[in-house]
Amino acid sequence: MSSRLTPAAKAAIEGADEVYVSAASLWEIAIKAGTGKLRADVDRLIATVDSSGFLELYVTAEHAAFVAELPQHHRDPFDRLLIAQAMTEPLVLLTADESLVQYTDLVRLV
Repeated sequence: MSSRLTPAAKAAIEGADEVYVSAASLWEIAIKAGTGKLRADVDRLIATVDSSGFLELYVTAEHAAFVAELPQHHRDPFDRLLIAQAMTEPLVLLTADESLVQYTDLVRLV
């Protein structure tokens, strides 16, 4: 587990029965790595997710459509998709982004 995670994030992950990583997060990282905005080895990241025992959360048509129902609290399309996934599954979303907590009690600020 990354040393960059807060103690609260580590505790939430360690205490969970299942941990999901959204394909939307990997997509965002791949885009930012491809444009030079982020240094990341996407293939290594995917391998790390797989070996960690985390589960991949695919992006479905239901997730995509639910984005249209969200209020405009936040404009980032990837974050809005993560909120839609959390609300439709339902799953808890861990984030450091304070602006996301206004969407649902499924968002945990860590």
